[in-house]
Amino acid sequence: MSTLPTRLYASVTVPNPNTPLITSALAFSKTHSTPTLHNHMIRSWLFGTIIADKLPTLHSRDREAHSLAAILHDTGFDPTGALISNDKCFEVDGANAAVAFLENEAKETYDLHRRQLVWDAITLHTAIHIALHKEAEVVATAMGIAAHLMGPEAPMTMGLLTQMEYEGVVMEVPRLGLKDEFGEAMCELCRKKPQACGGSIAEKWGEKYVPGFAPEKVIERLEEGIERLG
Repeated sequence: MSTLPTRLYASVTVPNPNTPLITSALAFSKTHSTPTLHNHMIRSWLFGTIIADKLPTLHSRDREAHSLAAILHDTGFDPTGALISNDKCFEVDGANAAVAFLENEAKETYDLHRRQLVWDAITLHTAIHIALHKEAEVVATAMGIAAHLMGPEAPMTMGLLTQMEYEGVVMEVPRLGLKDEFGEAMCELCRKKPQACGGSIAEKWGEKYVPGFAPEKVIERLEEGIERLG
């Protein structure tokens, strides 16, 4: 377990946001997200911390790596466009941005393994059925994000986040119209790079709300290949 200094943030004990690396990550997140998505990332961090601190199997996690993954996990929606590629899904864009951030800010303390933990936690946060079988940092990140998007009753949180805890965090770090903005961010990616959205969580928004959205259907191509090759 990391021995970082801690403090209360929205009534949750977290690695101290005043430590240099977390301070930089919070600033980076704010620069490369809207206020609504930035708050979403902060709440996901706080919910993940609450849940993980109640699970003995996650007590030994690298708390700073977990914090950084959560704080930066949706930078792949960067409204400035600086972090958005032409050909990668938003999860990979966010993960690549986080690793580049760590290489600039903490190369001496974040070796390949720690950078990989952050990368995996971000790329897999929308594939929770896989993330839950990965390292503790990946699990904690995915649980916090799922708890925020689905509420304390989300099955993967195992009842470890109470309604009172949930509401306490939301009161201090408000949602700011997340539903509409999150959906529009997904649709915008589907408009700009439809092929990168095929097979990802964004695909559902594209199919429903973006006229002409027609990414390559990877699963259908696999089925066709298996049928053809026998």
